[in-house]
Amino acid sequence: MHAIDYTIVIFYMISLVVIGMWFQRKAAQGIDSYFLGNRNLPWWALGASGMSSNLDISGTMIIVALIYAIGARGFYIEIRGGVTLIMAFLMIFMGKWNRRAGVMTLAEWMKFRFGDDREGKLARFITAITSLIMTIAMITYFAIGGGKFLDQFLGIPSMLGLPSEFWAAAVLISIAMIYTVASGLYGVIWTDVFQGTLIFIAILYIVIRALKIDLPEEFFVSMPLKEIAGGGYKAYLTSFKEWTAVVPKWNLDIDPNSVYSMYNLFGIAIMFYLFKTIIEGSGGTGNYMIQRYFAAKSDREAGLLSLFWTFLLSFRWPFIGAMAVWGVSMATQITDPEMVLPVVVATLPIGIKGFLIAGLMAAAMSTFDSTVNAGAAYWVKDIYLEYITPDADHTKQMRQSYLASILIVIIGLGMTLVIKNINEIWGWITMSIGAGMIIPQLIRWYWWRLNGYGYAIGMATGTITAVIWKIAAPEGTAEYFAFILSAGLSLAGTIIGTLLTEPTDEKVLQNFYRVTRPFGFWSKIRTHFSGNFLNKIKQENRRDIFSIFFAVPWQCCLFLMWLMLAMKRFDNFIILMVITIILSTILYLSWFRHLSTEVKEDSETE
Repeated sequence: MHAIDYTIVIFYMISLVVIGMWFQRKAAQGIDSYFLGNRNLPWWALGASGMSSNLDISGTMIIVALIYAIGARGFYIEIRGGVTLIMAFLMIFMGKWNRRAGVMTLAEWMKFRFGDDREGKLARFITAITSLIMTIAMITYFAIGGGKFLDQFLGIPSMLGLPSEFWAAAVLISIAMIYTVASGLYGVIWTDVFQGTLIFIAILYIVIRALKIDLPEEFFVSMPLKEIAGGGYKAYLTSFKEWTAVVPKWNLDIDPNSVYSMYNLFGIAIMFYLFKTIIEGSGGTGNYMIQRYFAAKSDREAGLLSLFWTFLLSFRWPFIGAMAVWGVSMATQITDPEMVLPVVVATLPIGIKGFLIAGLMAAAMSTFDSTVNAGAAYWVKDIYLEYITPDADHTKQMRQSYLASILIVIIGLGMTLVIKNINEIWGWITMSIGAGMIIPQLIRWYWWRLNGYGYAIGMATGTITAVIWKIAAPEGTAEYFAFILSAGLSLAGTIIGTLLTEPTDEKVLQNFYRVTRPFGFWSKIRTHFSGNFLNKIKQENRRDIFSIFFAVPWQCCLFLMWLMLAMKRFDNFIILMVITIILSTILYLSWFRHLSTEVKEDSETE
């Protein structure tokens, strides 16, 4: 980089620290302020922050790599997590269901669902532990991608026997940690809003530049080879028509020696990704995503922030498509598909390069800061205050908040010395450890009989299975096998643990149903409420169930529409735009215009 580029990046990093320190006093008022912003943050800021938090460098590098190597159909692979289709479920009903509990963390929510006796405490503890494991895995994932990207530009040498990528990641994480630790969710949200502006300017520049590129009818792309095939990378010939095709195929014809050959059974893979997404979306989410909903002021604002978040997130896809197009146009300089992003950025003019690097650093740090802040909340709220020092004063609580944030970062950074591949860690997070958690998280909303013991056993079984899989699974094994194993054993543990133990106290279940108002198998609990109250709940539930069948394809078409624009497939762009408009109209009538309609919690029981 030129001195001008370094100046831009340094100015950006200083600005982040200043913004973070500005909110330090406000965040230090208490852990409610530190982790939830006192539930007084505007919905548009929460939505914009959520968008920024989804745009990490690691995920962008993976998705660009898949689109570059496989073409537009790579979009469907990222249904496993990178498309974040769970936003559709959060937008329609899951966001408001979570908000209604009035809790700080997913683990604390277990007290609301299962009570405060032994089963509730066990479910809360297991959730806190598994959430911390997931947080550390996510930090590792962010650090690997951030290190790979920045190592191309910062010129940091290897030191103390540690690779330069490690030190590049350490620089990125250290800056983010300063303002995250100092200012909590206030700093996270407002730095994310600031960073989101940079991200959008960077997206606009890249897309405009890429639209000037005309790809040939045929060209080469590079794919990584398996270790048993000698490792390294190999070029493969493809056509523009095939590369930009948006309709999924049942089978892909990828060289069996390629790492990406795991996606050859494409139809099966997509089915599993959709199945996983539907389960995950219907069961809610955790960590930094759900934290925004715990911080929302009302059901209406939970819906508005989701809509704004999803709309802003859609602009990630023209950026990804533009980067892939640019990468194809300079294919002779590309070997590792995961390096398309930094290789393209390296070709930019002086000043523009520094600005774009700052924007991509913003993408990395906005995801990192949210994850750290949400992860630290599990330690402070659900372990430290619950089991270690329940009567801790304000000073001790804040000290634990700071220390937990720092320790999570150190462990996650250390894991980058063991795990090197971005797609490897992301696949494990989404299809193995994530699969081990989503079954009990799904059932908790829809089946009254599930108790805290069954939930805890299911979560623990799935998490342990995922860890063993990571250690023992053969290289190149299809990801859906990991999903089947983790989710299957988790389901078995959940059902067996529930049926062998006593049901949750009915008073706890009645309060949960009265406040949350979910659909599902709650007939035993519904008998305690008035007919008028139940009729209003049924009306809301029917609207939500109807709307979700349109919200998922709406989100997919919206994202694919922008991807087609960046690839200059204007025929597909127009078709997808028309479908998006039709689905938007349906969602307006069935969902959006009812956002202000909320069933009151004070309805009398019979």
